[in-house]
Amino acid sequence: MTMMALEKGIVWGADVVMMQEQHVEREGYNISHPGYRLVRGGRMMTAIQRDTHLEFLEVDKGGEGDVQVFDIKYLSGRKMRLVNVYDQLRQEGGVRSQGRPAQTARWSEIMEWEKILLGADWNARSDRWDPQFPPKRDPNLLENLMDEYDLIDVTDGEETHTNTRNGETSESLIGFFITKILMADRLQISTDLATT
Repeated sequence: MTMMALEKGIVWGADVVMMQEQHVEREGYNISHPGYRLVRGGRMMTAIQRDTHLEFLEVDKGGEGDVQVFDIKYLSGRKMRLVNVYDQLRQEGGVRSQGRPAQTARWSEIMEWEKILLGADWNARSDRWDPQFPPKRDPNLLENLMDEYDLIDVTDGEETHTNTRNGETSESLIGFFITKILMADRLQISTDLATT
């Protein structure tokens, strides 16, 4: 999946490809790509095009590797912040623990910028962004961020996760982008470019 996403990124001319659930901690899992510099987090990775005209600075704001924060500067001098998030319980010995490292990030510092885009596998369900999937599950971080910082979901509301359990298939929206309301009208969203 990782190589497929990176190859699609090259075809589309993407300066950045954000991936979650990248098991980069496993021993022997060492990949590289000629077109992207790979910045690994805990269970995620951000790929930055090697010949991009953008200037990237990674900023540590906590989250134990499950939150990657990049300050981006354009040639024009314009700036924005890009945040890659994986919000899920840690697993220890195959058993999920109670800790969600992304929730320990210094969110008030992360959200200081007006021009900010957060892409994430939120692993949270709420009728606020997915009216097709009650009941709520782990929505507190995302709902609090949306309320406190006037954030809005800028995706199309299409399900991003399919789960089959006991022969029953369900879909839900747990991976998507949010931004401050003031920036939402400056974004162009294309849903036909998604990877699994």
